[in-house]
Amino acid sequence: MTATGTFGLSSEARNLHWLLSNLVEEVPGLRSVAVVSSDGLLLLSSDPAQNLPPTGPVHREGGPRGSSADLATIVSGIGSLTIGAARLMDGGGVKQTMVAMEDACVFIMSISDGSLLGVHADADCDMAVVAYHMGLFVGRAGHVLTPELRSELRLSREATQ
Repeated sequence: MTATGTFGLSSEARNLHWLLSNLVEEVPGLRSVAVVSSDGLLLLSSDPAQNLPPTGPVHREGGPRGSSADLATIVSGIGSLTIGAARLMDGGGVKQTMVAMEDACVFIMSISDGSLLGVHADADCDMAVVAYHMGLFVGRAGHVLTPELRSELRLSREATQ
């Protein structure tokens, strides 16, 4: 893939962009998607303004107010809260979190090394389908999301902002 958003990136980084594009294209009801590092930085996004290929997923109306950066903030905050709750309850590591609202849902799934996949979806989405496809993404992305790749993704995002 040599689209504008991924030109010059490693094959692993291009693969993650492709996986994210597939997630958004294959799952009905998704509004926005963000991959967030353990320190809360947005690494990948479904928002075209956030450096995805022009042929990739489009930002659907009704996403968080500003952009996927807002979703990244929400994902990071909820992720931190649930990790703290799990520690207090001796519950082990947090695998996934879901917040159901009147008009939307937020799903968060752990990837690796504290990185998180966050999805903002319609309230009437098929939650099982969303969770299944998120699990596929996490399974495929978890082993390649190394510290080196996270650094590459951060640097590529900083270069486009």
